[in-house]
Amino acid sequence: MAHVNDPAVIENLITTQGRWAVVGLSTNEWRAAYDVSLTVRDRMGMEIIPINPKGEDVHGEKGYKLLSEVPGQVDVVECFVNSERVGAVVDQAIEAGAKAVWMQLGVVDEAAAERAEAAGLDVVMNECPDRVLHRWAQEGRRLDTDGSATA
Repeated sequence: MAHVNDPAVIENLITTQGRWAVVGLSTNEWRAAYDVSLTVRDRMGMEIIPINPKGEDVHGEKGYKLLSEVPGQVDVVECFVNSERVGAVVDQAIEAGAKAVWMQLGVVDEAAAERAEAAGLDVVMNECPDRVLHRWAQEGRRLDTDGSATA
C-alpha cells in the first residue's frame, strides 16, 4: 500500500522542538539540504545535526559521518539522499531509536516507509518542510516564535 503523509504528523514534527539529524547536509551550498536545514533550524527552531561522508561541520553545527556517531537522542532523521540509498538511512534511523523519518521531496521508498512505520516511527515521504511552511503561509497560518502553528 502506498504511503500517504498524515497532515497531523507533519504539523507535529514541524511544531514540536527536537533534534533533527540531516543526512546529506554538507557545505555544498548548491544542494537543497543546505538551505532547507536553515529553515529547520532558524524558522522551525530545531537543533540540526549534519550527517555527511566527511563529517563536516555545517552552519556552525558539529557534523558526523554516521548517524550512529551522534550522541544522545535524535528525534527526526531528515533524508537528503536519493531513493536508492534512503532505505539504508531509514534502517539506521530505526536502529538509532529516532522518533521519525522525513524523506525529502523526490525521495520515495515504500518498503523503507513500511519498515519505519512497523518500528513505530512517524514517516513523511516526498515532502519538504519549506514547501509545507509556504503552503501554511498561503493559508494564512504561520509559526509563532515558540514553534507552534497559528491560523
